[in-house]
Amino acid sequence: QVQLVESGGGLVQAGGSLRLSCAGSGRTISSYAMGWFRQAPGKEREFVAAISWSGGNTYYAGSVKGRFTISRDNAKNTVYLQMNSLKPEDTAIYYCAAKPTYGSGIYTRRNEYDYWGQGTQVTVSS
Repeated sequence: QVQLVESGGGLVQAGGSLRLSCAGSGRTISSYAMGWFRQAPGKEREFVAAISWSGGNTYYAGSVKGRFTISRDNAKNTVYLQMNSLKPEDTAIYYCAAKPTYGSGIYTRRNEYDYWGQGTQVTVSS
């Protein structure tokens, strides 16, 4: 079982950037597909980005495509979410998630993931 801890959230002005990190412990994340989700107040948790176990495949929600980049460093047991050109509507708690997999697939649905971090708050001011 892998434990996930997010970090890097904070308060930023619109147009700014943040890089979120998701550190795994307990097991190596190299055999997990990883994803980032977010949940704004009063809204359901939604998909943001996903990456295959090798990093060779990535996928983004339309609302963040071209602004956010997901990446991973399996040697550091860490997944990243680089967020540029941030907008007030990006304000949310951001969660990383892991799914054990032996393939190169990527996953976009919450119920496909087995392990979740506690989340990190991102607030974008206008």
